[in-house]
Amino acid sequence: MSVLALLPQAILRIDLAAVTANVRTIKAHTAGELMAVVKADGFGHGQVDVARAAVAGGATRLGVTSIDEARPLRAAGLTQPILSWLNPPDADFTAAARLDIELGVPGLDHLHAIASTAPGTRVHLQLDTGMGRDGAEPAHWDQLCHAARQAEHQGRIRVAGIMGHLPCADRPGHPANARGRDRFAWGLRVARAAGLRPADHHLAATAATLTDPLAHHTMSRVGAGLVGIDESGTVRLRPALTLTAPLVTIRSVPAGTAVGYGHTWTARRATRLGLIPLGYADGLPRLASGRAEVWVGGARCPVAGRISMDMTVVDLGPGTAASVGDPVTVFGPGDDGEPTTAQWAAWAETLEHEIVTGLSARLHRRSTP
Repeated sequence: MSVLALLPQAILRIDLAAVTANVRTIKAHTAGELMAVVKADGFGHGQVDVARAAVAGGATRLGVTSIDEARPLRAAGLTQPILSWLNPPDADFTAAARLDIELGVPGLDHLHAIASTAPGTRVHLQLDTGMGRDGAEPAHWDQLCHAARQAEHQGRIRVAGIMGHLPCADRPGHPANARGRDRFAWGLRVARAAGLRPADHHLAATAATLTDPLAHHTMSRVGAGLVGIDESGTVRLRPALTLTAPLVTIRSVPAGTAVGYGHTWTARRATRLGLIPLGYADGLPRLASGRAEVWVGGARCPVAGRISMDMTVVDLGPGTAASVGDPVTVFGPGDDGEPTTAQWAAWAETLEHEIVTGLSARLHRRSTP
C-alpha cells in the first residue's frame, strides 16, 4: 500500500450547533414564527440534520422548493408543517396531500390542479412583489384570490397563507423593497376583500428578517441565515462549514517554475509547492484560481496556478515547515485566520450560496451536534 493511500481524505465538517445558534440569533429580530428553509440539501449542509438543528433553535416550520425535497423530511420523522412552493402544475400533488405538505400557488393552473387532485390541501397563494419570476402577476391576483375563495368554499382547498419575496432585501433602504412591501400589503387587502382569511402571511427572507421590521408579518422564511450567511452583512452569524484536505505531495522548485494548465502562475522565487486533492469537481470555483488562499500551519498560502478538476497547488513558501499529510484548511468560520466561504465567494466573483450549495457529494461529510 502506498503512503498516499494512508493519508486522511478531504473532509467537510458541518457544525450543527452553529445552525441552532444562528436560528436563535435571527429569532431575536422578529416576533413572528420562523420557517427554516432547507432546500438544496439544507444549503449543502445536509437537509435533515439542518432541519433538526433549526427546530432545536426555535424554528416551527420547514420550507423546501419541490415536493420531492419534502419527502426525506417526513421519512426522517419531522412533523413540523412543511411548505413546498416550486412545483409544475402536473406535480404529484396527491403525494403532497398524503405527506401533509402545504403548497405554494402562483396561478390558476396550479390552483385547479391541486383542487382537483389533492382536495383539502393547505395552500399559500404567491404574489409577485417585484421579482418578476415566481408568483402571480398583480394583474391576475384578484382573479386568483376569487378562484381560491370559491375552491375553499367548495371544500377543495384551504388557503393557509399569502406569500411574497423582496428583490433587494440585502440592500436595506433600496426603493424596490418599499415597493415590494406596498404591493404585498395591497395583495393582502385584495385577498381579504375576496373573502380569504389566511392565518399566515410572509414576505421576509433572511436579510429582511434581520434588517427590515416593516417586512415582518406572521412568519419569516430563513434559509441562508441558518448556515451563517447574512446577505445584508449586518449581523454576525456563524458559518457552519469547515473544509480540510491533506497535503498529498510537497516539492521544492526553483524560481521560474510554471504551474498547472496554461502556465498562468510562475514561481518568482525558489519555493515549495504543496498539492491538495481538491478541485472544481469538489466545488472549488475555478474562477478563484490565482486569487484564493488556504490555511496551512497557521498561515495563509496562495493558490498557485489554475484549480484543476481534482487537485489544487498551493505556494507554501520557501521556509515552510509543512509535511506531507498535514491538514490544509480551505475554508472555515475564520476564527483562527483561515479563509471563509465569504472570501471564496469574493475570489470567485459570486455569492456564498453558490459556494456552499456547489460542494460535491464526493466530499466526506461529518456533522457534529
